[in-house]
Amino acid sequence: MIKANGDSKYMPLYEALASEVRWKIMSLIADNEMSVKDIAAKLELSPSIVTMHIRKLEQAELIGSRRVRRNGGTHKMCFLKQKTVEIELPSAAGNAKVREQTISVGHYTAFEVHPTCGLGTREKEIGVWDDPRYFLDPERVQASILWFGRGYVEYKTPNFMLPDQTAEAIEISMEIASEAPGLRDHWPSDITFTFNGIKLGTWTSPADFGRAARGKYTPEWWHRNLNQYGLLKTIRIDASGTFMDGERMSDVTTTDIKLREPFWSLRFAVEEQAVHVGGLTLYGSGFGNHDQDIVIRVYLADKNN
Repeated sequence: MIKANGDSKYMPLYEALASEVRWKIMSLIADNEMSVKDIAAKLELSPSIVTMHIRKLEQAELIGSRRVRRNGGTHKMCFLKQKTVEIELPSAAGNAKVREQTISVGHYTAFEVHPTCGLGTREKEIGVWDDPRYFLDPERVQASILWFGRGYVEYKTPNFMLPDQTAEAIEISMEIASEAPGLRDHWPSDITFTFNGIKLGTWTSPADFGRAARGKYTPEWWHRNLNQYGLLKTIRIDASGTFMDGERMSDVTTTDIKLREPFWSLRFAVEEQAVHVGGLTLYGSGFGNHDQDIVIRVYLADKNN
């Protein structure tokens, strides 16, 4: 999901949406990827015109593409990257600000993991699978996917809030799933989220996804019978509680999570005493169905306003 506002960086998004042809292109590739040639044929337009529209949609991060060899030639296959665009209109006060921080999945600062476990970059596996020692391999900072059967990974990020600012809300988004030996369409796992040592809540992941299809961004070299993609989940903490995708997780509010600390910590865990100990997979940029790392959005308001 794209969350946009009046920032100038979203102007290509609004331009991309302001075209009937581009809406038709998105409708065509909503369920199945298509080549530029096939899209042009469906719309009865020239490939050069369709290419121009595709470029605008790619710049807006609405669609993605990949090149495949087929019938002796190379074809650009296009697919829809987003399901939803949320636009925040200017508020009456006009003082809301959003700061976005990104953490790659390999930049954890603490961990305790138990097999099955492992890591991989966009180009290769790191070390040997099911050996937790490789979670300290220097290459782990390049990891774009990690998984474990039980335990936790914890991340730290600087608190960039100024003394005269308060956070109206914090949002944490990530692509995440269970971790099963191989792939399992039904493999529940209770994943617990903690912020600054405060437990935000637990979500039960339904599966270790990938039997039906490869991940849209999962590299071609990646094993077909392993983790392919997860679900994009967003946790929001505000003055009324903690929510995942709009559903209440707990009563923890922004006043509870120690936002004045100089560094913030974020932990993803599958606890030994959980009802469903089904592991955890984190997908970063270059893996899964959503080309992103762990994203933290801080919705700020100046104290003096």
